[in-house]
Amino acid sequence: MDLIHVQDAKMQQAKPARGRGYTAGSSCMTNIVINNKKARIHLDSGAFCTCVGKAYLEETYTNWQEKLMPIEGIKLRSSSQHMHPLGILEAEMIFPHPVGSIRLKVEFFAMYN
Repeated sequence: MDLIHVQDAKMQQAKPARGRGYTAGSSCMTNIVINNKKARIHLDSGAFCTCVGKAYLEETYTNWQEKLMPIEGIKLRSSSQHMHPLGILEAEMIFPHPVGSIRLKVEFFAMYN
């Protein structure tokens, strides 16, 4: 899939009726395009930072290890468990929407666990 402009990021499925765009996913799951590849993500508006597990990156992000930026002096915890960050990744995400797609360049933590 070659995406040049946001207008090229059409819905990858049937367009929902107006006011029903949220039904393109289920619950807080939504479909996106990340680095020109379709994927599903879970939206967590209460999260302190965006964390993505190693297994998910293996499925959705080609050559992610080569693009990993180092993390220095940060400790992350989830509830009472220590999280093991591998580094920071930058990615281009497109959120397809019936009215108009949104393109974002985001940074997120790549996590071992």
